[in-house]
Amino acid sequence: MTPEVASQKSEALCTLAPVIPVLVLNDPDIAQDLARALVKGGLPVLEVTLRTPKALEVIAQMAKVGGGVVGAGSLLTPEHVTAAVQAGARFGVSPGSTARLLEACEAADLPLLPGAATASEAMALLERGYRVQKFFPAEINGGAAALKAIGAPIPQVRFCPTGGVSLKNAGDYLGLDNVLCVGGSWVAPADLIAAKDWDAIAELAAQAAALPR
Repeated sequence: MTPEVASQKSEALCTLAPVIPVLVLNDPDIAQDLARALVKGGLPVLEVTLRTPKALEVIAQMAKVGGGVVGAGSLLTPEHVTAAVQAGARFGVSPGSTARLLEACEAADLPLLPGAATASEAMALLERGYRVQKFFPAEINGGAAALKAIGAPIPQVRFCPTGGVSLKNAGDYLGLDNVLCVGGSWVAPADLIAAKDWDAIAELAAQAAALPR
């Protein structure tokens, strides 16, 4: 898959809903319930981060849920890419990018949202063909104001800002011309997951899905 095609597929995913839930989960037994709650609320695109021992099993379970599109986050190595694809991930997200990681995703036909935090990083990815990128960590790197400033000289790139994004500030990002959607963990907080309160999570998802952009 070429970076240009990957960007087309990433853009299509990012336009499905204003928020992509960023999920840290280590219990495959409740993965489908969580995915169903988020999809029911209107958030079909789900990012499961590879930060827990059973994250790949979680992806495999969520991939079985109808209406959902599950991807793997925190991809760092080619080995991560291979494992994520085998688990059923349909897209990838990385905090940054390296040539080896980009080559692995391209070879595996895995659409990738590569991370960029500076204008130089965004330009390097654009030069390779990636028009859709992740802005990370968003708040620490200046928030919506910084992303707006980056967008002025580089309007070709569209972003999914992640890192410190919440219901309170999501609208600041979504109002920018160069933002397609945001990524955030607030729609599936750990306490509600622990309580298995799927109705509450579905309500949070619906609230997020209704955000204007």
